[in-house]
Amino acid sequence: MTENKKYETLQEFWPFYLREHSNKTNRIFHFIGTTCALVFILSAIFYLNAWYLLGALFSGYFFAWIGHFFLEKNRPATFTYPFKSFVSDWRMYFCTITGQLGRELQKAGVK
Repeated sequence: MTENKKYETLQEFWPFYLREHSNKTNRIFHFIGTTCALVFILSAIFYLNAWYLLGALFSGYFFAWIGHFFLEKNRPATFTYPFKSFVSDWRMYFCTITGQLGRELQKAGVK
């Protein structure tokens, strides 16, 4: 899905972000990538080694981009909205682990 609208706030970007993640397997790939990134971030803190942050960056984007290019067949929103996409990915992760994602997807019009 391609939209030409410019999103000024995270609030108005969020439904667009969810529509760009309408494929359930893509959302699973995002969840795996974000979980791996979280493990790398925690490892960087625990071991006081910033090199783990490269693993966080790589794993987070690797899984997400596979999902977009091969499953959704769309261009990741991070190319146009890097900050909003980053924040929205973590929001989607939180919604997933707290059981709120279904409701959010429904509000965004994702079936």
